[in-house]
Amino acid sequence: MYCALFSDGAGSARRGAFPRRGHADRQRTVDALPAVLLCLADPVIGGTMSGQGHFKIDVSAFRDKFDREPIDFLHDLSGLEVFQGAALHELAEMYDAHPLDHFVAGGAASAATEFFTVPRGQCKPSEALARLHTGEFRILLKRPENHHAGFRRLLDQLFAEIMSLRGGLRGESLVRLESAIFITSAATTTPFHFDPEIAFFSQIEGEKIYHVYSPRVLHDADLERFYLRGEVNIGQVDLRACDPALEVVYKLTPGVGFHQPQNSPHWVETRASRSVSFSFVYETDASRARGRARACNYYLRKFGLEPVTPGRRPAADAVKAATMRMLIPVRRQVSATLRSIRGR
Repeated sequence: MYCALFSDGAGSARRGAFPRRGHADRQRTVDALPAVLLCLADPVIGGTMSGQGHFKIDVSAFRDKFDREPIDFLHDLSGLEVFQGAALHELAEMYDAHPLDHFVAGGAASAATEFFTVPRGQCKPSEALARLHTGEFRILLKRPENHHAGFRRLLDQLFAEIMSLRGGLRGESLVRLESAIFITSAATTTPFHFDPEIAFFSQIEGEKIYHVYSPRVLHDADLERFYLRGEVNIGQVDLRACDPALEVVYKLTPGVGFHQPQNSPHWVETRASRSVSFSFVYETDASRARGRARACNYYLRKFGLEPVTPGRRPAADAVKAATMRMLIPVRRQVSATLRSIRGR
């Protein structure tokens, strides 16, 4: 989102949203989900729209576009107590003592501003929240489900709804499931970037204009350079190089949200009042493997080959992913050793 992240979208980054966590942390998140939520959620489909739960999504559009193109939906999250003013202030104060779980940044000069050149870390979340109307602040509260039982229940419920619509994980394994809260000043811009997660973004308070592109706007070479790093982070891409025909602009008001596919570039702007948004993202072993296959394609391209885009040849993708699973840790160790030698 997002901020990084989810940025306002969500996003992801060691330096921004959703930093990488250790295996034990990820496993606690996964284990916290009852198996029934992942596999046996009751159908919520009624007619052409999902009819129960918090989300109202066009079922046909969901089946046709899931993780390929943005999909808008309606929700009832804005009225929940956890998103009301006093509750948000208490939550922000709680985050002051957890610097690894929050991200506070200023607004960008324009959508094309390089993401991490925007000033950040000037104050704690509670301080930024108190000054929201006198400056440009983007506050990201990461993983509220680890700090408040109400958000744990909400995340489990929302993920169950999505899995019900999708028909479960379809043989994939969940490796990461996290949510985030974005609190942003009026007239503030989050710069252009993309995130490596599958995301569902809901507007809670205020108005937000969300410019999101189909993942098809990115070139294979762009994605290969990004996934070569082998870490959860945000991706940078040149806004000027993106085909405007592949842009979707959402006017998000309370009760409106949308599904953001993996690798969908986006930038965000708020309007006349503060904005509060909520998003959750997830990754599976399969989505992670696609990233490793792209990293392998980077090296194949260096050797003058024209590698096939992941998804077209699953067997080849599996071999590429397994290769990079072994290579990436070795490459990191070599890089760390070289840095140590040069620093002597």
